[in-house]
Amino acid sequence: MLIELHKILVREVAKDFVDNPEQGCTGYGGRLNIRPAFQREFVYNETQRNEVIRTIKKNFPLNVMYWVRSGDGNFEMLDGQQRTISICQYVTNSFSLDHISFGSLSETEQNKILDYKLTIYICEGNDQEKLDWFKIINIAGEKLTTQEARNAIYACDWLTDAKKFFSKNSCPAQTQYGKYLSGKAIRQDYRKRRKTPNFSF
Repeated sequence: MLIELHKILVREVAKDFVDNPEQGCTGYGGRLNIRPAFQREFVYNETQRNEVIRTIKKNFPLNVMYWVRSGDGNFEMLDGQQRTISICQYVTNSFSLDHISFGSLSETEQNKILDYKLTIYICEGNDQEKLDWFKIINIAGEKLTTQEARNAIYACDWLTDAKKFFSKNSCPAQTQYGKYLSGKAIRQDYRKRRKTPNFSF
């Protein structure tokens, strides 16, 4: 596997940021798939999201992120989705920090954030190498559930479609049958295989 270190500005990563069910979640001028099939949904809470922005505003180092270069020259997020979405949402005014939105900052303050350099390793390799690496780097951080780890190993077109119905907030499974289900949709709980109950007569 080929791995290269890059320093990429926030303004570049957040360029043309999109996050919706139809178009997916992309950034970096449409060249970065932030939420590929093997990735879970956005699970950061408000405190975690805000601390990412505070780290950047203080110019403290943010944890390393990992991208995968695909055959067409575009990229997929391997690790760093939660931080990347937090950053992109903030600079596109989706939320405010301490009651101050990005758009309300001075130009100097905005440029300080936009010119912050993210540390990103970009790798190239076969599917098995990428998935093996994904499992290793996700040992730390926001712990994956068993189902999320299973999704990473067995990513496929079926999984992408299934996530639309079972793995998003307000998905059909939640809106229609939520009172009969346990767990959280965004943590893949609705698609987790349950043990067959042992009935005795």
